[in-house]
Amino acid sequence: MKKDIPYREQLLELSKLYKVPEVKSYIKSKKNLTTSQLELILLKNKIPLPAQSYSRKHVAEIKFKEQVITNLILTIALLGFITSLITIRPYIKIVTDEIKFTHVAKEYKSNFTGEKQLSKKYDKEKTKKKYDEDISLDTKVTLNLFEDLKYDLKSIRTGALVKPVYLSKLPKDLKKIKSTKTKKNTFIKIVLPLIIDENNKILENRKKLFKILSKPNNTRGEKVWLKRRFEDYSIKNEDVTELKIRMDIVPVSIAIAQAAKESGWGTSRFALEGNAMFGQWTWGKQGIAPLDREKNKGHKILKFPILRSSVQAYKNNLNTHNGYREFREKRAELRKVNKKISGLELVKYLHNYAATGSEYTKILEKIIDQNELTDFDGAILMNSNQASTLTL
Repeated sequence: MKKDIPYREQLLELSKLYKVPEVKSYIKSKKNLTTSQLELILLKNKIPLPAQSYSRKHVAEIKFKEQVITNLILTIALLGFITSLITIRPYIKIVTDEIKFTHVAKEYKSNFTGEKQLSKKYDKEKTKKKYDEDISLDTKVTLNLFEDLKYDLKSIRTGALVKPVYLSKLPKDLKKIKSTKTKKNTFIKIVLPLIIDENNKILENRKKLFKILSKPNNTRGEKVWLKRRFEDYSIKNEDVTELKIRMDIVPVSIAIAQAAKESGWGTSRFALEGNAMFGQWTWGKQGIAPLDREKNKGHKILKFPILRSSVQAYKNNLNTHNGYREFREKRAELRKVNKKISGLELVKYLHNYAATGSEYTKILEKIIDQNELTDFDGAILMNSNQASTLTL
């Protein structure tokens, strides 16, 4: 048979349970408190007095309940903390990646002001990293640069941001890289940020266009801006509907596939000598004559001062030339039903880009499919303010 705890001991148990400081100090000083004094101290601390029938089991139950409540609060707090970490983890990674990239980019900008300095640096380090022995230093610089910046296509396919690295020209001997995969991946890394950045500029203009059109009255500056956009997109009679159709992006997968096809993955003479990645024709002076051109034809391949200029001209071509009207209309239809602007959805409408027509678009489809280029249609460029970009 269990004995009941004496009333005074119940009071002491409660004071210990609620950690009453006055009682604790009295116990330490070895002073005996009367039952009345204990009751007054408990009441002062707003602790209900026990009934005379309290047993040890009852006091233990109180302790257990208090512990359960404490554990429950701690568990909820811990779960909340873990959930918040999981939620903000992607943002933390984005910020961390941007900081790391900015640091490396600043180092390159401050330490190396030209290709010769870069070459000297990597000439010393070329024995540290293993690449094909017969490729030039120019190509090794590019490979080392991407490695230092942790620029990896695999991570981009799973959602990582694209590094804002803008090369002005292609390495001279990509074709000498023995690994086909490495060669293709290097080419994609070069053109990917350029393509996305130009798409971003188009989207910024498109956003501004719709903002201007939504206003009942426009400022003089807005009217001038609008007039210039009609000129940029070769639109007569200031047809706003046509401007909405033309001012839009070219899917990244299509742009990469066409650059790969027209430049031989960055190895053609036109690409290396004239930064011409998309094989656009010209009849003017600024061009490179094809070696196999027929005598009765006077066309040349349009050349550019830097790779970015080639990307800009290519997108302007697809967005203005009459031969790609169907491409633009189908793209507008996707916009209208809020569908993703996908390369595989639109590539079939570029049959006028080459004399081979539908055979050409089938080749592009194959390039997109085999190299999984649609993974890049939704790729996002890392914050590309001037301080955190690298142009070489």
